[in-house]
Amino acid sequence: MARVTVEDCLDKVDNRFELIMVASKRARQIANDGAEMMVEEDNDKPTVIALREIAEGKINASILESNEE
Repeated sequence: MARVTVEDCLDKVDNRFELIMVASKRARQIANDGAEMMVEEDNDKPTVIALREIAEGKINASILESNEE
């Protein structure tokens, strides 16, 4: 799969700070909690998977409102 760019993700979130917060929380969910991935793994690390989910619009800033860690 092609690389995910910040610009791809910024179309889905308000700013770079929010992008980092959303991506890091989602990456922790995938890595630590075994959360189900919404895109194919393609042997990528959790951070890249999280960014791909954001770029495809499957994850958004509402993830920050959940109390799950």
